[in-house]
Amino acid sequence: MTSQVVDTTSELIAKLQTLAPEHQQQVLDFVEFLAQKYTQTQPPEKRIPDLNKGEIWMSDDFNDPLPDEFWLGEGEI
Repeated sequence: MTSQVVDTTSELIAKLQTLAPEHQQQVLDFVEFLAQKYTQTQPPEKRIPDLNKGEIWMSDDFNDPLPDEFWLGEGEI
């Protein structure tokens, strides 16, 4: 351990000892929550190519500019 970690640990223990037992339990619960949160990171699932192939479609004019009526809120598109 580095001296900074030792200093931080010592300071944490000293402050923890000044708390009431119920507050110490809250600190312990929070530390356990953090430990669980940061140790249970799972790698992302691998993607499956073509899993939903053919399930969606895109219109041929998808990339065409929208008409001025759309931007001006005039009429229906």
